[in-house]
Amino acid sequence: MATSTKAAAPAKKNQGFGGIKAAWIILVICCIIAYCFYFFVLGNPDNFVGGDRNGHPANLMGTVYKGGFVVGVILTLLLTVIVLGVERYFAIKSASGKINLAKFTSQVKELIKAQKFDDAKALCNKMQGSVANVVMSSISMYETVEKDETLKKSQKISKIQQAHEEATQLEMPTLTMNLPMIATIVSLGTLTALFGTVLGMIGSFQALSAGGGADSMALSAGISEALVNTASGILTSWVATVVYNFFSNKIDKLTYALDEVGYTIAATYDSNHHEA
Repeated sequence: MATSTKAAAPAKKNQGFGGIKAAWIILVICCIIAYCFYFFVLGNPDNFVGGDRNGHPANLMGTVYKGGFVVGVILTLLLTVIVLGVERYFAIKSASGKINLAKFTSQVKELIKAQKFDDAKALCNKMQGSVANVVMSSISMYETVEKDETLKKSQKISKIQQAHEEATQLEMPTLTMNLPMIATIVSLGTLTALFGTVLGMIGSFQALSAGGGADSMALSAGISEALVNTASGILTSWVATVVYNFFSNKIDKLTYALDEVGYTIAATYDSNHHEA
C-alpha cells in the first residue's frame, strides 16, 4: 500500500531565540527611561546657571533639556530603535544558524545532489536556525513523495516545492518581526523633529513680538528648542534607517539561501527520477 504524503512525520524543528513579540512593552519601558533621563539627568540643576532650570543652560546637557518635552519623545524613539536593533541582532543570528550561511548552503547542496539525505539532516541539526528548519522540511517531503506511488513526478516536485514554501512562510515572521516598528520610527523621528522645531520657532516669534532685551532669554530658549529637536530627531531617523536597512539586507541573504537550496532539492528530484 502506498504511503500518503500526509502521514509524514514533521521534521525536527531547531528552536532558538525567536525575538520579543510584545514590542509595545519595549516602547513603554523606553519611554519611562527616556523621561527619567530627561527630567533627572538633563534637567539636573547643575546643568544650569544658578541651578535654575528656567535660566540659561551651563552645558550641553542643559541645552538639550531646553528642547522641551519633545526631547523625551525623541529619546523614547531612539532608545526603542537601539533596543529593537539588539533584539533583531540576536533573533536573526539565531535564525541564521551556527554555521556560516554560505558554507552551509554549499555543503547541503552537495549532499542533496549526492542524495545523502541522512548526512544532510545531520548537517541541519548541527546548523540549527530557520534555514536548517526549512531544509529539513523540504528533505522530509522529498523522502515522503519518493515512496508515494500514487503521484506523478510533476505532482511530487510540486509537493516538495510547496513544503519548502510553507516552511519558509512559517519562519519569515521570526525574521521580520519588529522591523515594521523600526521602519515607522524612521518617519516618526523626522516628523517629531519637525514638530519640536515648529514649537521652538513659535516660542522664538512670541519672544520677538514682545520686544525688549528682557525677552532675549525666551528668544534663546525658543531657538535652542528648535535646534535641539531638529538635531535629535534627525539622529533618531538616521539610526533607525541604518538599523532597518542592515537587518533587511540580512533577511534578504537568508531568503536567497533558502530559495537556492529549495531549487536544488526540487531540481535533484527532477534529474534523478523519470516519469512513470
